[in-house]
Amino acid sequence: MAAAADHATPTYDRMKEVKEFDESKIGVKGLAESGITSIPRMFIHSPETLSDLKKPNSQTCTKKNIPLIDLSHFNSPTKRHQLVDQIRDATSTWGFFQVINHGIPKPVLDETINAIKAFHDQPHEVKSKLYNRDNGKRGVVYSSNYDLYRAKAASWHDSLLVWMAPEAPRAKEEDIPEVCRKEIVAWESHSTKVAEALLELLSEGLGVEAEKFKNLGFLEGKLVVGHCYPYCPQPDLTVGITSHTDLGLTVLLQNQVGGLQVKHGDEWVDVEPIPGALTVNIGDFIQLRGSNSER
Repeated sequence: MAAAADHATPTYDRMKEVKEFDESKIGVKGLAESGITSIPRMFIHSPETLSDLKKPNSQTCTKKNIPLIDLSHFNSPTKRHQLVDQIRDATSTWGFFQVINHGIPKPVLDETINAIKAFHDQPHEVKSKLYNRDNGKRGVVYSSNYDLYRAKAASWHDSLLVWMAPEAPRAKEEDIPEVCRKEIVAWESHSTKVAEALLELLSEGLGVEAEKFKNLGFLEGKLVVGHCYPYCPQPDLTVGITSHTDLGLTVLLQNQVGGLQVKHGDEWVDVEPIPGALTVNIGDFIQLRGSNSER
């Protein structure tokens, strides 16, 4: 009597797939460029996670916009208080806002976006020299999914991380890839000035001296992160990046491709790219309640 053949589906070994992807050092962009027509299982998110997301610009989207704040009155002796009120209101009700007339020249914005793209467009052999998953590693790091081994599902993005402060983990300028070195250094200088201005306004909104947050060391750690979200053959099965909070003040420069969303109450709201604008997340370290309270 012949024995029946065992056609059971092999057990999926997620850790094996994760390890092979990590050791390849090709990142998500390398996967996308390899010609795949379906994404590896490790990138597929649960129906519960995917159902919590709303499609950008869909009919079910909440028609809300995060606050847009004009910083042109920062040095105005008569209108600065209005700016302080706007910042306070935006942080207490949203935690996010966009700023225009922030002082960073448009060429710097464009060159920064182009430089980050140029880094990620480099051949795998070039980028892989910087690939590292050591959480203690600082300076300059290229990686994909910082939580790759911990997350239930990986996200569809790669990242370039450049530590600019404090001195110990700060990247040496010559270690920053030449394809984006000048632009990253310029961006760090310009964005720091914006961050200093915002921290002044936030401090004044709390009723304390303008230098309070700066004196507390809120600018002592600085990290430039350049994300890349490559083409995905099955975008309905994964996400560019999972929902998260930022630890400190984040000054975000978007390209003109939408997709960024922030949560307001129980709703996800699209952050529409505005040419020349920056998106600001006050982060977990700074939370405002009411007009003069601090947490």
